[in-house]
Amino acid sequence: MERKVAFDLSLSDWETWVIANGYPKFRAAQIYSWFIKGVQDTGRMQNIPAPIRAKIDESFHVMCLSLQNTMISAKDQTQKFAFTLWDGHMIETVLMKYKTGYSLCISSQAGCRMGCNFCASAHAGFGRNLTAGEMLAQILVVSDIISDKIRSVVVMGIGEPFDNYDELIAFLMAANASEGLNLGARHITVSTCGLVPQMLKFIGIDLQVNLSVSLHASYDEQRRLLMPVANLYDMESLLMACKKYTEETNRRITFEYSLFDGVNDSVQDARNLAARLRGIHCHINLIAANEFDGSPYKRSKSLHVQQFKQTLEDLGMIVTLRREMGTDIMAACGQLRRKMQESGES
Repeated sequence: MERKVAFDLSLSDWETWVIANGYPKFRAAQIYSWFIKGVQDTGRMQNIPAPIRAKIDESFHVMCLSLQNTMISAKDQTQKFAFTLWDGHMIETVLMKYKTGYSLCISSQAGCRMGCNFCASAHAGFGRNLTAGEMLAQILVVSDIISDKIRSVVVMGIGEPFDNYDELIAFLMAANASEGLNLGARHITVSTCGLVPQMLKFIGIDLQVNLSVSLHASYDEQRRLLMPVANLYDMESLLMACKKYTEETNRRITFEYSLFDGVNDSVQDARNLAARLRGIHCHINLIAANEFDGSPYKRSKSLHVQQFKQTLEDLGMIVTLRREMGTDIMAACGQLRRKMQESGES
């Protein structure tokens, strides 16, 4: 039987485990409290008897995230962590500091199957889905590393969260659990490239989690050029799902729009986008696109970015330009993982 990741176990699971192994029930809360603190070494669990610690090591993958590399931006102190999972797959986690506290961007998969042409993750191959515990561990372990609390989380790192739907939902429930991390649902954002069936299913979860949709285009042909998922779900079906989400949850949706030079950044593109999103309770987050070696796309010129933003605002849309963070340390999704794979460091 394959060993489970220790971070996958809830307090109830630990109670079942200790009782099944003949240990006192109160040990479950003690063990669980260590994992909620991000501890990956049973040797640090001073109040747990050595025989129980040995049994935990024997039964579970305790060290599920092994830190391979850390990069710190000289510009804004953004930190990027490259972790190796217990089976050798690599993921990235990015820590950003805001006035309101720390925000963490976590991965949901080791690699990505969506194949977006502008994304470094798509060019680095797919390993496997992460478990809910491996997603949770990124928050807990980074919090332990920095000795501070993570205030908000975005599931926007490597991978497509809705391509790992069941584990994503289990992670959200675990992160929000009062006996565990107790992270408010409104402080969690899930980003998707637009898997419509899962988006519709997501409407029914009983959590006020924020939803972000990577759109990056104002019409179907343009989106299919950038994102293969557009061949499965056209913009009409995608935007219908978005409208249904906002109407049934009473929550605003965020559309992420990366601007690529000469591809999707004209004033007419902005007008098309405003027309398509009219009537949807939304916010548009413009992104000065990230570049990486081998990418066929270049980021938009500053003037075009400002013209695009101004056009949307003139048409009554709510727009922000994402603050660039960690550009000097390849903080964008998948860039460090790809570089390490190419250099043979992973």
